[in-house]
Amino acid sequence: MSQLPRVVVGLSGGVDSAVTAYLLKQQGYDVIGIFMKNWEDDDDSEYCSSNIDFVDAAAVADVLGIEIEHVNFAADYKDRVFSEFLREYQAGRTPNPDILCNAEIKFKSFLDHAMRLGAEKIATGHYARVRLNAATGRHELLKGLDPSKDQSYFLHRLNQAQLSKTLFPVGELHKTEVRRIAEEIGLPNARKKDSTGICFIGERPFRDFLNRYISKEPGPIKDPSGRTIGQHVGLSFYTLGQRQGLGIGGIKAKGAQRGGGEHTPWFVARKDIEKNTLWVVQGHDHPWLQSPMLQATDVSWCAGMAPTPGAYAAKTRYRQADAPCLLQNMHMADGQAGFELNFSENQWAVTPGQSAVVYDGEVCLGGGVIHSAPTLTT
Repeated sequence: MSQLPRVVVGLSGGVDSAVTAYLLKQQGYDVIGIFMKNWEDDDDSEYCSSNIDFVDAAAVADVLGIEIEHVNFAADYKDRVFSEFLREYQAGRTPNPDILCNAEIKFKSFLDHAMRLGAEKIATGHYARVRLNAATGRHELLKGLDPSKDQSYFLHRLNQAQLSKTLFPVGELHKTEVRRIAEEIGLPNARKKDSTGICFIGERPFRDFLNRYISKEPGPIKDPSGRTIGQHVGLSFYTLGQRQGLGIGGIKAKGAQRGGGEHTPWFVARKDIEKNTLWVVQGHDHPWLQSPMLQATDVSWCAGMAPTPGAYAAKTRYRQADAPCLLQNMHMADGQAGFELNFSENQWAVTPGQSAVVYDGEVCLGGGVIHSAPTLTT
């Protein structure tokens, strides 16, 4: 009999979750693997790798000598993640479904299932850490020790109950060490490439995917002078800061003062839903792409309570260094709780619908969905 309690590990088929299961088994836990199937609309497509991933996960379970169960959460996913994803895109915002998937599926549906299997904890291959603060009695979500792989940004919507039941073993390691362990113990996926892209879309062309679910409403592309320089295929298909796929290369900005030559790239800067107009600017540092502050709503504080107003750091997108800021808690016009961040330096292409996540050093406090981010005037 195992001396330590049962832990259910989310085995994705990747190397991180595989090493997670191995480390927990080495520590003496009673480990069971669960493979989560969250998407099944086009399971036979070249872009949907769930069948391959399950084969890899099962092979890992075989090597480690643990049970694995295939569980279908596709209905929950469609209802609680994908429907919200489409609503946000249709409203002209750019959501982050991976964050919602963690809060609603991996640490809710999956957690509930694991508890029914008699588990005391669940574990995933995320690069993050959980620590119990003895002084406050609260669980803290910490950054992973590998700064290049830290995934606390995607986990900021977890609540105290979820954090108390969760283990992140690889959060204590660097990715190179995880790969080394996998090679050493002969895991079949030791060299498997990391997955990229949105959880259910995989590597497929994003615009092609959205085409199936969102109707196209073409409209004008305009520069800051109001000149129409092209046509967009539908505002939902663009995000702030985007420079690829605009179809306006080679057009010069109007007026020499902008400094935009023929080869200076264009960027999406604004989306006017009412007038169905896409506004673009030339040059990465254009004032329309610089925001000194933002307001966020739909707040989730994984720290268990809202932080006191003051100096913190924040990320407005995943691949970004922490940006120093001042936080102020506030109530939105509709009475909903929110917060405002004022940054020490202007932030680039802050995008409504994405998440602003707040940190106090290595501790992730939580965050909210970006509601607005006024830019510098031209």
